[in-house]
Amino acid sequence: MAWDIIFEPFLPNWFLWTALVFAFALTAASLLVRQRGMTWRGLTLGLLILTLANPSILEEERDPINDVVAILTDQSISQTIGNREAVTALGLEQLKSKLAAVESVDLREISAGQIEAQAGDGGTRLFTALKDSLIDVPPERLAGAVIITDGQIHDVPQDLRAIGIDAPVHVLLSGEKQEQDRKLTIETAPRYGIVGETIAITVKVDDFVGSESSARKIADVRIKVDGEDRLQKRVLTGLPTEIELEVAHGGQNVIEVEVSEAENELTLQNNRAVVLINGIRDNLRVLLVSGEPHAGERTWRNLLKADPSVDLVHFTILRPPEKQDGTPIGELSLIEFPTRELFDIKLQEFDLIIFDRYKRRGVLPQIYLDNVARYVEGGGALLTAAGPDFSTPYSLYRTPLSAILPARPTGEVLTEGYKPLVTSAGLKHPVTSRLAGVPTDLDDLALSDPDWGRWFRLIDTETVSGQTIMSGPSERPLLVLDRIGEGRIAQLMSDQAWLWTRGYEGGGPQAEMLRRLAHWLMKEPDLEEEDLRATVRGQTIEITRHTMSDFAGTITVTAPSGKTETVTPTETEPGIWQASVAADELGLYRLNDLTLTTVTGVGPLNPLELSDVRTTEDWVKPVIEESGGGVYWIADEASLGSADAVSLPNVRFVQSGRDTAGRNWIGFERNDQYLVRSLKQTSLMTAALALALILGSLVMGWYREGR
Repeated sequence: MAWDIIFEPFLPNWFLWTALVFAFALTAASLLVRQRGMTWRGLTLGLLILTLANPSILEEERDPINDVVAILTDQSISQTIGNREAVTALGLEQLKSKLAAVESVDLREISAGQIEAQAGDGGTRLFTALKDSLIDVPPERLAGAVIITDGQIHDVPQDLRAIGIDAPVHVLLSGEKQEQDRKLTIETAPRYGIVGETIAITVKVDDFVGSESSARKIADVRIKVDGEDRLQKRVLTGLPTEIELEVAHGGQNVIEVEVSEAENELTLQNNRAVVLINGIRDNLRVLLVSGEPHAGERTWRNLLKADPSVDLVHFTILRPPEKQDGTPIGELSLIEFPTRELFDIKLQEFDLIIFDRYKRRGVLPQIYLDNVARYVEGGGALLTAAGPDFSTPYSLYRTPLSAILPARPTGEVLTEGYKPLVTSAGLKHPVTSRLAGVPTDLDDLALSDPDWGRWFRLIDTETVSGQTIMSGPSERPLLVLDRIGEGRIAQLMSDQAWLWTRGYEGGGPQAEMLRRLAHWLMKEPDLEEEDLRATVRGQTIEITRHTMSDFAGTITVTAPSGKTETVTPTETEPGIWQASVAADELGLYRLNDLTLTTVTGVGPLNPLELSDVRTTEDWVKPVIEESGGGVYWIADEASLGSADAVSLPNVRFVQSGRDTAGRNWIGFERNDQYLVRSLKQTSLMTAALALALILGSLVMGWYREGR
């Protein structure tokens, strides 16, 4: 219960104040001349003015409202280092226990700094979280807030009042003083690179002790490309160092950079970084040798010339040596066929060699074909499109190329109409999977009738190695792929792919199939039949495993902190198995299924959260002290070995305007807010009382004047 005196005047305030001044002046003047009875007349005027002011007693029945104290715990990645999590948990428990003993206090717990709450730069946004969590709390109810953190906060405002917090905020630091750490920073890295050319990555290694950089030291930096060790370099700490690497292949090149561990280092999470560089092929060189002019020759030429990045060298043998006519040699070609230059001197410069209906005619000596075989074994790519001559004694199979060709001719040529079919292996292979008209289910493969035109020739062969991904009549091999040494080879057992290009009986996906085939031969990563990939989408890592096997094994995912998780992918399409895991940490994730490995990075290249993981008070101290709060180190020696004690300051509640922080105590403001449940108003000058008092004072004035 509380009461107060209020005024509800019957006349305007200016009139009452004027009347009061006039009455005071009149009374004072009368008293100066000693006029008898003026004291009572002055009292009469005062009572009249008081009656017009209408004073009342206001009684309120109040319910007190609790003050709000917010406790925000930092759940960011850097808080998992060392003993900080245990110190934070224990500090939170003890602080809650102390506040629970205080009456009229509502405690609000807030957790912030998790990866999903972090900004695009990977920083920790604690003050933003504090502001958002207190948006429903009236400022006059907030007694204060406590943040338990390591001090690595990346949204510290200039003034807490600017974000709507007008109360003391205290910070309890969970780490130790004089911590040591080593940090790797990728200062510059290109997003693209030309295959076969070098790119430069600038790295910097910093060693920190406490709040200062340590003296220059030598650190070992190791580089991995696609999981394989590429080089190791010694760098000087504190200085940027440029490292040159060759872009190994087209598509995504995953480059891991890792620096050696320093003595007494806090964490290894910021010792690693991953750079994704997209390899671009510049002017692919393709050698196309056509055995003779035929309807499909233009198909190959148009396909290769349609790509502006392809440098095509094309030769067609217009007249074989066994044919003699009167045509002058100079009219058979624009230039002389440079066999030695192409198949000996510059052979290794080509990315792909195509033999289109070529047969043994003595134009290319056997030694040059032997060079081609060694070119493939050394990492080159060869594609042969067979014509009828492949089944004759003039076949390429009767050359040194037989050592690398995966299909052997039987001597039979089939000339019946048939639709090329994708085999069960082809349904999983990236070259032929998901082609237009190809089924997406193994169960439908036997019943499939692709919506494309027929071919009318097939060179019958027996496969001796490799994989048959397309077949003709009676499941005879049509397209066979194989790996030879470091290189790759493909055999197409027909010369009638051009029928699809001409649109015969509706045509078919000839351009897409041959494009994929050429890129598979040139080792494009997107067309690898055995591949493990990880893509980060939001806070989820999506895992895709391509395999030709009937099942994919379990995949082990190692988080930046070293925590491991095993997932079992499920088959979503033939040859494609997928799984997903939550990405709740910033940094480098490693994936391994005992056959393949890959890495992916969550967050920006150099996340703020991991740029400096040492506990610090420097960033928050100015704004905290400006708010009336304090900064305290709570991790004492007792808490380092076992989390059973922290140096928590005492808790006090003080009246508004008093100090709210001391050497070993933290304070919160008592706001004394309340809710009015009922009101009762009683007038002090009722009509009868006012009349009696005024008349009484007038009578006394006349009485004094008459004496």
